[in-house]
Amino acid sequence: MIRIGDLTLDTADPTTQAGLAAAAVLIVILLLVLGGFLAARRAARTADALTEGLAGMGRQVRDLSDGQQRLTGGLQGVAEAQAAAQTQTLALVERRLEEVSRAMGDSLAGSATRTARSLGALQERLEAIDRAQSNIEKLSGDVLGLQDILSNKQTRGAFGEIQLHDIVARALPPDAYAFQATLSNGKRADCLIRLPDPPGPIAIDAKFPLEPYEAIRAADSPAAATEAARQMRAAIRSHIRAIAEKYIVEGETADGALMFVPSEAVYAELHANFSEQVREGFAARVWIVSPTTCMATLNTLRAVLKDAQMRAQAGAIRRELGLLHKDVGRLVERVGNLDRHFGQAQQDIEAIKVSAGKAGSRAGRLESFEFEEAAPDMVALPGGKP
Repeated sequence: MIRIGDLTLDTADPTTQAGLAAAAVLIVILLLVLGGFLAARRAARTADALTEGLAGMGRQVRDLSDGQQRLTGGLQGVAEAQAAAQTQTLALVERRLEEVSRAMGDSLAGSATRTARSLGALQERLEAIDRAQSNIEKLSGDVLGLQDILSNKQTRGAFGEIQLHDIVARALPPDAYAFQATLSNGKRADCLIRLPDPPGPIAIDAKFPLEPYEAIRAADSPAAATEAARQMRAAIRSHIRAIAEKYIVEGETADGALMFVPSEAVYAELHANFSEQVREGFAARVWIVSPTTCMATLNTLRAVLKDAQMRAQAGAIRRELGLLHKDVGRLVERVGNLDRHFGQAQQDIEAIKVSAGKAGSRAGRLESFEFEEAAPDMVALPGGKP
């Protein structure tokens, strides 16, 4: 039994069952319609939402297309700007490369020039070194030759004579000396300086013994040095005595002679370590000279020669001075005469000027026909002169 309000339905009744079935079917249909309507509304809302979404998507697509176009334009501008910048960069790089190349070229050219100059200077220095080497080799040969010369007495004497000849020829006139001059005692001097009397001719010897000096230089022990020094003293004394006996001749030569030592080192050694023998030479009137001191001594002797020549010509000079004094007196007299002649000539010229002035005045009066009474100065004087 089903009660609906005041209505009671019997479920066993076929009519009720049919009605219930029809009501159920109707309810089902209503539910289906309601469901369809609700589904339609949902579909409509979904379609609206989809339409709005599609519209939004369209707008986004348009915005995206617009952005893409703007991006394309921007990319094109960027590409153009990048191309322009790349072009400018390439041009700048090319200019810089040209400048760098030019600078490198100039630098390389300057470096090449400097290198060439340095190589030239180096070549010149090498050539100078080669020449110096040749000179050194030649000098070594000359030194060896000089040692050979000094090791022999005769060649050593010739070497000293040649050196002495060069010094004397430079210091004195040719008529003031003679080489290998023979004295009255038969001895031959290496050089004889012709000095006036007093002091008279002075002889120079050029054969100094060098063996003891070489022994001193070669001594390798105190005993050898002492023995060499003893030999040196004995040789100096002997040579000084020989020069004094051979080249100092009373009444013929000067009261002294010169001992020429052709080496400054030997001369210094004598004065440093053998001063006693040097003083012995002074006592024997034998003076030791080196090439330098010999030149100084000869220059002094040249002054003596010049003074002697002046004294020899003193009489002639006084005679010439007397004649010159007379000539000067005559010149003074003749100048006075000439001065008087010039004074007379000046007076004559002044008189001529006066006469010329008067003649000019008369000529002017004649030209203007001014005939006046003759002035007192126009009266003729005896002799026809105005």
